[in-house]
Amino acid sequence: MRAARIVGAMTVCCAASLAVPQPAAAEPSELPPQFAYNYGETDTPRSAAMGGALRALGSGTTAPFLNAANMGLTRAYHIQALGQFTPEAARQNYGGAIIDSTRRFSGGVTVVGGFMDPDGIDRSHLDLRIPLAFAISDAVHVGMSGRYLMLDQEGLGPLGDSLASGGLYDPEDTPNGREALVNTVTFDAGLTIAATEGLHISVAGHNLSYPDNGLLPTLLGGGIGYGTDDFSIEVDGVADFNSYNEVSPRVMAGGEYLVANQVPIRLGYRFDLLAGSGESQSHAICAGAGYLDPRFGVEVGVRRTLAGPSATTIVVGFSFYLESLGIPIQDY
Repeated sequence: MRAARIVGAMTVCCAASLAVPQPAAAEPSELPPQFAYNYGETDTPRSAAMGGALRALGSGTTAPFLNAANMGLTRAYHIQALGQFTPEAARQNYGGAIIDSTRRFSGGVTVVGGFMDPDGIDRSHLDLRIPLAFAISDAVHVGMSGRYLMLDQEGLGPLGDSLASGGLYDPEDTPNGREALVNTVTFDAGLTIAATEGLHISVAGHNLSYPDNGLLPTLLGGGIGYGTDDFSIEVDGVADFNSYNEVSPRVMAGGEYLVANQVPIRLGYRFDLLAGSGESQSHAICAGAGYLDPRFGVEVGVRRTLAGPSATTIVVGFSFYLESLGIPIQDY
């Protein structure tokens, strides 16, 4: 019955989000393809507003995208519809996430699809994740997420017929050795330790099967965060092994404060070295807010670069908290 509820709710979530009109871009994007693609990462309103610094504290529907181990940090049964927009790249993603952490063993599913730069690099994709987590104890949480990506690319980006903007290579398939279709499975894994009350330390890896391309870049990193019922702050760092010609680091920091137990105010910062890309460094400031009710939540997060490639990312989300219907929660 629980699986049926998850599939049914996800179907409604994705159908509603995909009904939003999708205008075409007037001209090709000038953003570096990896940057416009957001390195294959999916933001929630909370993670976007905090610069992506939630690998230690990012529970709920943020956990499947940053660190599946964190699903067990809160006892919840949440569904969230998501929309993500980057106007400079004509990038639009729609979909949703469901997580059930009402038991010691947590699970969920996320489905996100969209397109980017239809008059340039012309990518479209479907991204499916199935995260699982287990609370070894109140202090130790482990998680893993299987990921399936189907991505099609019909055009070339500003870097030409390269690994980053020309698609994947298959010399035996096409005359020029370029294949634009990704249809593969990989996985993420993470560990979170509650060192003391409120202090969390995490390590997380993404695309750990090492696909060795910029469409599924392997990332290794982690975060340190401290949170209470009303306030949290975190700093994260990751190393990106495949988006550029060299290993490129990113550093993120963010904080949030819950006003009147209902209105989250969030701020964040993100530094991207863009190593080996020929581009300047990127500095971005992030902010967001929302309204949280015991039954539902409405949130928005915005990230804007201050230096480097000029880009704005807007993420909106609507959540429904199924535990408010009286679903029983199991003690550890």
